[in-house]
Amino acid sequence: MAEQHEDASFVEFVVKAIVDNPQDVKVERTVDDMGVLCTLHVNPSDLGQVIGRQGQTAKSIRTLLRVVGAKNHARVNMKIYEPEGYRKFKGEMGGKPMADQAPQAPQPSGDLADDLKL
Repeated sequence: MAEQHEDASFVEFVVKAIVDNPQDVKVERTVDDMGVLCTLHVNPSDLGQVIGRQGQTAKSIRTLLRVVGAKNHARVNMKIYEPEGYRKFKGEMGGKPMADQAPQAPQPSGDLADDLKL
């Protein structure tokens, strides 16, 4: 059985509590000269829940993880694994990425009545 570390266990426990597919949660722990890196793997449908609005959930988990690391005299960070091409497909709408479908400002026609929709 693999050795279980407090930081990886913490991430796994918290993330399993907030996702819809806890059986798919996996944490890989690597150590190098920069410190400890916990790479989080979740079901792609759960990525939004783990990241949260404007990244607030992920930021909160990272903050708490740093506290766990400080208790053990280690610099710990978390990376969320994102499947290749996830952003491209997640943002698609009608075959085009959402950025390409941003609403365009109406162009003036030169006729004030047409521009004002009178």
